[in-house]
Amino acid sequence: MTSAHSTAPAIPRRPPSSTALRWLLPIVLVLFFLAILIWLPWQARQMESNERQEQLIADTLWVEQTIRFQMARDEESLRSLGVEIANGHLSSKDLHERMARLLKNGHELLRVVWLKPDGELVASSDPQAAPVKLSPASQTTADITRKSRRPMYTQPEAQTPDQSAAPSAVLMDYHVPLYRGNDYLGNLVATYQTSALLDEMVPWWFAQDNQVTLVDRDDKVLARRAAAGPGHGVYTHKRALDLPGAWVTLVTDSVKSEPQLLPNLLVGSVIVLSLGLLWSLLALWGHISKRLAAEGALRQQMSFRTAMENSLVTGLRARDLEGRITYVNPAFCQIVGYPAEEIVGKLPPMPYWAAEAMSEYQARFASVLAGKVTPQFETIFQRSDGTRVPVLVFEAPLVDNDGKQTGWMGSILDISDRKRIEELNRQQEEKLQTSARLATMGEIASMLAHELNQPLAAISSYTTGALNVLNRDGPPDCSILKPALEQASAQAQRAGQIIRSVHQFVKKNEPQRQEIAIGALLDGIRTLIELQARQSYVSFRTQIPNDLPPVRADRVMIEQVLLNLTRNGIEAMQQVPQSQRVLNVVADYDAEQGMVSVAVIDHGHGIPEEVAQRLFSPFFSTKAEGMGMGLNICRTAIEFHGGALTFRANPQGGTIFTFVLPALPAGTAQET
Repeated sequence: MTSAHSTAPAIPRRPPSSTALRWLLPIVLVLFFLAILIWLPWQARQMESNERQEQLIADTLWVEQTIRFQMARDEESLRSLGVEIANGHLSSKDLHERMARLLKNGHELLRVVWLKPDGELVASSDPQAAPVKLSPASQTTADITRKSRRPMYTQPEAQTPDQSAAPSAVLMDYHVPLYRGNDYLGNLVATYQTSALLDEMVPWWFAQDNQVTLVDRDDKVLARRAAAGPGHGVYTHKRALDLPGAWVTLVTDSVKSEPQLLPNLLVGSVIVLSLGLLWSLLALWGHISKRLAAEGALRQQMSFRTAMENSLVTGLRARDLEGRITYVNPAFCQIVGYPAEEIVGKLPPMPYWAAEAMSEYQARFASVLAGKVTPQFETIFQRSDGTRVPVLVFEAPLVDNDGKQTGWMGSILDISDRKRIEELNRQQEEKLQTSARLATMGEIASMLAHELNQPLAAISSYTTGALNVLNRDGPPDCSILKPALEQASAQAQRAGQIIRSVHQFVKKNEPQRQEIAIGALLDGIRTLIELQARQSYVSFRTQIPNDLPPVRADRVMIEQVLLNLTRNGIEAMQQVPQSQRVLNVVADYDAEQGMVSVAVIDHGHGIPEEVAQRLFSPFFSTKAEGMGMGLNICRTAIEFHGGALTFRANPQGGTIFTFVLPALPAGTAQET
């Protein structure tokens, strides 16, 4: 018996990896879609929460600045009032009105009082006010301000330990010490009510959305405003008020709760995703259109910018962080005389650097590489033909769109015309000073002739007597002849000294600064001053300390200042009794400021207010024959030496003109 075996054909099976991949991709896409649906609302919630917090921080900062600005205005008003009280410029009525006006302008102020050092009430914003009793903390603050001479706040004290409720009335004092010279006059005390700070300075719209609180260093509540109820503690921010002497913090707590997730999430997401495709196509088309328009506008803007830069008369130069020139405009090329292709891409040294200023260029370039640049300076450029051009350079960092510095941008101005004008002005000023000196000598010419006539007459008398002695019979008597000749020689030297003083004063010289002593300088022109003083029966006195340090100045210019000031002082005393005609020149040294001061003091008629306002104006004079340039030239000469010329009324009658000059530091004085 034979048995037969049959084999069924094998059915091919899919690889497991292919089946898994077919299901894995949709699952991944669905999970990705679900993740996006869940993540987007959560992210939107987080963004909204962050925006609310950022808005709260910005609004809190604005409120803090508003409060501090108003308190700063109050501080300035109180300090100004304190200065006027110390100077004694206010009557009792005016003082009360000023204090009442402070309360009217600042409703956050409860009262303003002036207390003596012993606590006695001098003045108050309330004329019916009872004596003020300072708290221990406020009294401590008053003692501190008295020692430091600086205004200061008193740390407010919470009156309740319950931090959930604000105290009914927490006060804070602001002390302004009053000094008249070194005399302590007491304190000007302004009292704030902390609750009024919030009621008056926090806007209603902010109070409707937030609970606003003032707390001290220990978070104790000083004042609170909660128009919309207590805050939820979700969005909060603290901001300290910068008050000298007091620690007060502004705390804001929003009444808003955390945002909720979007409703109908799935339906809304499907609709949004369906519409998103159409919108994306429209947006893409709009984006392409806008991009083409933007490119056209950019080309037009670049053309306009290029035309504008090419028409500038100011040179522009851009350099990278290594000092290599990356851009120049035509104006810069015109200033230096080199085309752009010979400059752009070059590293120092540059072809337009002048040889005599090479070390200056190298030092400044080293500073640029170190990241330190001089914002503005003057220097010299050399053109391709060798001409030197004075220029004014402005340098600033070159920053890209990301805020990163990529180099340095410079603006260069050709100041050749300005330099020429400055030189012409200097020459005109010198001519004007010479003319003023000649005018001064013209005014004292008659007195000079009278003064010279005396020694010349004496010389004539002595020489005539000597000739008479020589003409006598017999040998001349030397005991008579010698004294006569000595007297004649002395009178000749006196006349020569007068002539030399006039010649040195009126001759034209370039300003030459040298070390001079005020005493020696005054002795050089004493003869000319005494000429005018004797003519007007004026006593001339000087007070020059022996240890007065020298100054570095032009002798002739300072002599001209002293002659003008002394002549004005002598003329101002023409109408006062002869016993009061005393002209004093007093010098002093301020070691702290390093300045030598010289005061010319007369006892004349003084200077009226309407004249004082225009006293230093050019061509203004109270004399019928005056040029109106004397005091203007004096001030210009003193400022040329780094000093200042001022005037004030003499308490004993008359005027005091004072000029100050920098003194030579100890150890730098040299023989002149």
